[in-house]
Amino acid sequence: MFGSLKDKLRGVKDKLGLSIESAAEAAPEEPLPVEMEESPAPVPAEGPGEEAPAPEQKTAKKKSTLAERVRVLVTEREVMLDEKDVAEPLQDLEIVLLENDVALPVADAIVEHIRSDLVGRRRKIGASVDTLVMDTLKGALLNVLGEGFSLTGYIDSHERPVKVLFTGVNGTGKTTSIAKIASYLKKQGYSVVIGSGDTFRAGANEQMKTHADRVGVKVIRHQEGADPSAVLFDAVQYATAHNIDVVLADTAGRFHNRANLMNQLEKIRRVMKPDLVVYVDEAVAGNDAVIRAEEFNNAVGTDAVVLTKADMDPRGGAAISIAHTIGKPVMFLGVGQSYDDVVPFRPEDVVDELLREED
Repeated sequence: MFGSLKDKLRGVKDKLGLSIESAAEAAPEEPLPVEMEESPAPVPAEGPGEEAPAPEQKTAKKKSTLAERVRVLVTEREVMLDEKDVAEPLQDLEIVLLENDVALPVADAIVEHIRSDLVGRRRKIGASVDTLVMDTLKGALLNVLGEGFSLTGYIDSHERPVKVLFTGVNGTGKTTSIAKIASYLKKQGYSVVIGSGDTFRAGANEQMKTHADRVGVKVIRHQEGADPSAVLFDAVQYATAHNIDVVLADTAGRFHNRANLMNQLEKIRRVMKPDLVVYVDEAVAGNDAVIRAEEFNNAVGTDAVVLTKADMDPRGGAAISIAHTIGKPVMFLGVGQSYDDVVPFRPEDVVDELLREED
């Protein structure tokens, strides 16, 4: 993931660093601060048992002070950057972000964060500008990625069973993602039951039962065509009666503009009363995933997002854009075909991966 974006960000980092370095070198040099020797104060006559300070001690102290100041000036400089100093690399950065499926408002937010962090402020830089550039880029990316979402942290701090309702469009890997998250939670020591609320799609019940058997969790299901609200109500009742920690509720894939299916989803919410509503989409869908997530959030609400097929997405624009666009955190990334191939989305880890230099 992020292969294309990482490669191009490296070029932007280098260009931004060169621009800052050039601005620092072009800045007028400040005179070296030298401690001026003051006129000696009258020395009182030496009394019995008193000794005057040795001249060499005064000289040593003065030389030490001067050396320290020179060392500071050699290793640390100050620069005041103008808009023109960073205009070209920031323009390149915006193009790179857009080419890698980062939504326009998100690309603008990243560029503006960097601009406001650098322009018109006196910044100290060391012998290299790398640290300044990295810190600035990191801050801008973390600003749009948000804080992430820990499902285990949420479970630990809320009354059980914690009820999680999964929504999304057709064919984005929602059912498989639920099985992966069930496996993940089970390995973290939580008990899980799955509610097979997709009673619309032929074979959905059998698919979910197969997944549940493989990861070793109970699944509650009714016959095909049954009321999904009733299925998920029963799943919650089972979890409550058996002291289960988490209910993971599947629903039929649907588009936001299908009024009957969206009304059905509203009924599910009223009956099940989920603690969390999680939207699932494909990372490879890029801006389409961002747009759909926003539409679902507007229609039925969203608390967190799961992105599937992240391992197949060299750009990573959806992962960077969704949290900022809908104001909701990404919770998990699907990164492969096995049940273990789901990872919690941690913004710090994502940014470190994006900015990491190859060995």
